[in-house]
Amino acid sequence: MTSIWVEKFMDKYTRSYKDLVVWQKGIALAKIVYRVTQSFPATEKFGLIAQMRRAAVSIPSNIAEGQACHTTGEFIQFISHAEGSLAELDTQLILSIELEFCRNPTGAAAFELIDELRRMLNVLRRKLAAR
Repeated sequence: MTSIWVEKFMDKYTRSYKDLVVWQKGIALAKIVYRVTQSFPATEKFGLIAQMRRAAVSIPSNIAEGQACHTTGEFIQFISHAEGSLAELDTQLILSIELEFCRNPTGAAAFELIDELRRMLNVLRRKLAAR
């Protein structure tokens, strides 16, 4: 089952990482994380807030950097980095809910986007590897 965003990526006319739906969803997730962490305790400024924001920004950043690479192998490596940052963010979001820094309904949108991005990155990595 090939989705539209994979077909668009595979299209030779994709000019920029900004054309990739997976990158766009990564940006959306980063914005959610920034909003969610605004209400965290100030004592977490250099702890969980900084780590969550860094991991969230890393996801679309790695997609962008990978798409700009000259080889498929390099792109796959950056997709793997994005997947790692996504797992890191997922763990940190779980912890923030358990510590009651984040309300579960607020985190629900982030968890949905994390799951969607995980699937999209997995499909993208597999499609690139098959080329």
